[in-house]
Amino acid sequence: MPDTLLLEARDVTVRFGGLVAVDNVSASLRAGELVGIIGPNGAGKTTFFNAVSGVLQPTSGQLLLEGDDLTGRGPHQFAKHGLARTFQTPRVFADMTVLANIEFGLKFAGRRPRKYWLWGEEASVPWALRDAQRILELIGLQAQAALPAGSITPSQQRLLEIGMALATRPRLLLLDEVAAGLTEAEIENMAALVKRLRDELNLTVVWIEHAVRTLLKHVERVIVLHQGRKIADGTPAEVTRNPEVIEAYLGDEMVEEGEVIA
Repeated sequence: MPDTLLLEARDVTVRFGGLVAVDNVSASLRAGELVGIIGPNGAGKTTFFNAVSGVLQPTSGQLLLEGDDLTGRGPHQFAKHGLARTFQTPRVFADMTVLANIEFGLKFAGRRPRKYWLWGEEASVPWALRDAQRILELIGLQAQAALPAGSITPSQQRLLEIGMALATRPRLLLLDEVAAGLTEAEIENMAALVKRLRDELNLTVVWIEHAVRTLLKHVERVIVLHQGRKIADGTPAEVTRNPEVIEAYLGDEMVEEGEVIA
């Protein structure tokens, strides 16, 4: 349902000693949305992800997943409620095969009660996420299935981490700079994959990215953070015309190149 509220962050603040990394940020994420989060280095983007995924506990504020208050809970509780995420540096098991990495994701959090014994999984699980081989096909790594994860390229490791996240059968997927270090062609391919995952798997996807031009072409909504605060939340067209956003970030990233989002 497009109007279903999945995640609600209410006035989330994260402090590290005297440093306020996330400053009273609120955001609502609904089913089926493809949302980008942008902002300069140190804006609080990854810290916000860490807070809304249970990796760290917010200093204040409230986090609700489908109405359940998970504030202060651990990452496994967020995963149980259908949230999965990637990290800036891919976290894969280098000595295990690519296939085994996906299988680990299935065993760790992806299995559901066997209500349908002929299928082995719940009817609500998309066919593309039913087993490890299907997930590898989805992310384009079937040819690397037998290779150690540490031997594949950095861009393939990013795809593998996405596959491991998908193996947990999420409803909400948080992607943290999955295009970092990729070539221009690889970035475009990654963006196409992200959009396809949202469309084909009926996911809500939230994507932090410094490849701003690519992100703005593919997402439908953008949240902008600056110095820990949310300074904008709207369509790409609205955000790129926001004077505060241009001054804080997009002036350096895009305006000098004469780029305009229609």
